[in-house]
Amino acid sequence: MRTPLVIGNWKMHGTLAEARALAGGIREGLKRPRGVQVVVCPPFTALAAVAEVLAGSPIQLGAQTCHHEAAGAHTGEIAPPMLVELGCRWVLLGHSERRKEIGESDAVINLKLRAALVHGLTPVLCVGETTEERRQGLTFTTVEGQLRAGLAGVTAAQVGKLALAYEPVWAIGTGVNAEPSQAGEVHGYLRGLLSELASKEVAQAVRILYGGSVKAENVDGLVAEPEIDGALVGGASLTAAGFTAIVKKAARVGAASRE
Repeated sequence: MRTPLVIGNWKMHGTLAEARALAGGIREGLKRPRGVQVVVCPPFTALAAVAEVLAGSPIQLGAQTCHHEAAGAHTGEIAPPMLVELGCRWVLLGHSERRKEIGESDAVINLKLRAALVHGLTPVLCVGETTEERRQGLTFTTVEGQLRAGLAGVTAAQVGKLALAYEPVWAIGTGVNAEPSQAGEVHGYLRGLLSELASKEVAQAVRILYGGSVKAENVDGLVAEPEIDGALVGGASLTAAGFTAIVKKAARVGAASRE
């Protein structure tokens, strides 16, 4: 069975003092998380401070993106080895806000994903459709295109080292999450594609998270779906109480499903 994974994406929030306090609150609230893996992704400026707070705890550190080259004349960018040096083990790639606001293409996301793997980071490839794409019945077409392009040139063994996150764009930051059955259907479709792109065994091992207005009040219903392996949490990860409640519920539901 796949261990539930819960990732907190802090986005562009938090001074150093706020980041330390939030990380400390999460660490205190999750002293010994069982049956669940926990990752937090602070802004670049807070990575070192949060790494200090979380040192020695089971909570792991991730980044919100990275460049695809290890070094070079890329003003304002952060290379994978820099993240590794700070203690990062995870990196989010292809988040819809990066796709929309920064204009990241599938080709660029693919370069970043392959670079992350080379440098020992675990990529979390984000895919998801817009409101208009869902209205037009293009959900599966959209996520399949993003998945195939994002994993171009990636070996079956490498696929087994990453995670996916299905984040319907229409649910991010809107307070309206996908119904568990809606999300579960897309997760099942993505797992089928992974079977084709890698193998059935790899597909069964890869964790696919749901993201989009996840909160303590709805996470248990989402994680109860057999194809949903945890959550990528945005706004609700910005309070220690809210995030720890989500983690504990995900762990409890995950444990129940394994019995």
